[in-house]
Amino acid sequence: MIVDAAQVSILLSTYNGGGYLADMLASLRAQTYADWRLLWRDDGSSDATVATMQAFADAGGCEQVVEPGGRLGVLDSFMALLRRAAPQLAPADFAAFADQDDVWLPEKLARGVAALRDVGGSVPAMYCARQVLVDRRLRRIGLSPPLPSAPAFPAALTQNIATGCTVLLNRAAALLVAASRPPSGALHDWWCYLLVAAAGGRVLTDAEPVILYRQHGGNVVGAPGSWPRRALAAIRRGPAPFMADFRRHLDALAAHGEVLTPAARGEIAMLQQALAGGMRPRLAALRDGGLRRRAWSEGLLFRLWFLMG
Repeated sequence: MIVDAAQVSILLSTYNGGGYLADMLASLRAQTYADWRLLWRDDGSSDATVATMQAFADAGGCEQVVEPGGRLGVLDSFMALLRRAAPQLAPADFAAFADQDDVWLPEKLARGVAALRDVGGSVPAMYCARQVLVDRRLRRIGLSPPLPSAPAFPAALTQNIATGCTVLLNRAAALLVAASRPPSGALHDWWCYLLVAAAGGRVLTDAEPVILYRQHGGNVVGAPGSWPRRALAAIRRGPAPFMADFRRHLDALAAHGEVLTPAARGEIAMLQQALAGGMRPRLAALRDGGLRRRAWSEGLLFRLWFLMG
């Protein structure tokens, strides 16, 4: 069991974030859990981001990751950071993703570490939490949707509940994800959720908000809206984009069969066969019951997309 002091490696990928970085970095310094280090890489900024980060690094506790260089995009940039950090983690250590435009509440790291501390060190485990949604000036908008208390696979295929800027991974999960090959265009947080859940790991959710999640129009993803708005947006997009992601996730997980549970491998094979068949095998797959989303209306829409796509 994890019992001793643990260090958290905070992984920050930056890109033209100069307007928000000062708030983010100040919130790191204000953490009540003080045993952390910051690893960062810049993804090709043209503003003052690099200068701001270098000034922060001069104060200590911050390491720049420059390899691989150049523009990678969000997924590959975070994966580069995780692949640098994971082998350096001690058995009791953790890795945390950070976005450049948020503000961490003082207890963020402490809550994540406390949640993961009692998980066996050999069991992959991931923590994620709710967020306070704020505008560009940090004025409160509301709260992110409630999180399920016991997220699991294969429900992880239907919906991402893990907002990356709240995610902590224990060493086993960090090594698992770092060694993986996520599908092109994936979200790093959803891939972590999928892989940890399918590998039989623990996914722990926190109902308490731990960050101010800034919504400013330039977010790569941003926070989900209310369930009616999410449903309406999904209807407008149609089934094609979602089902393309669904298939990519299935194929990528199938390629990592050696680290998955037998049950997860069976679910993936069944779903691949169902999607390759007609209406009858797809209906049979839905009767399995594991493919569910948080809201009833979202679950209904998912079923429709699954049958159509």
